[in-house]
Amino acid sequence: MSRGHSPEDTSSLADSDPEVHRVLHHLSAIAGACVTVLKAFSKEAFVLPNPVVASADGLSLLPYKGAELTVGGELNKLAANIALGRNAAGVHWRSEGIEGLKLGEAVAIGILTDLRATYTEDFGGFSFTKFDGMAITV
Repeated sequence: MSRGHSPEDTSSLADSDPEVHRVLHHLSAIAGACVTVLKAFSKEAFVLPNPVVASADGLSLLPYKGAELTVGGELNKLAANIALGRNAAGVHWRSEGIEGLKLGEAVAIGILTDLRATYTEDFGGFSFTKFDGMAITV
């Protein structure tokens, strides 16, 4: 018997493979942790110079005309897209994505706290904005 999927089979890869589902389930936490560490090591308020968007036909780039884009804002959007984009298929809850981001953020804060303790020189800590908007230094 073939283990492949027929064209009529609408089951997702995550449903058919428990290992894949476990990894996909934790993508939100991974995104939360990675983005938190990136924000801790970058200047979140840095404004991206000369951003562009694709033209309607996708063949050229046009100047972006909107609110200023910052590193922190773009990193937060990246995390949200990863965490909440899984909901489009209707197989995940929004709360899973949000809680996953918070879990990843908490893990990253713990790692950054441990890392700071290893510094032998004067260091004021890692400062960044949490997903809830609160500024923090660890």
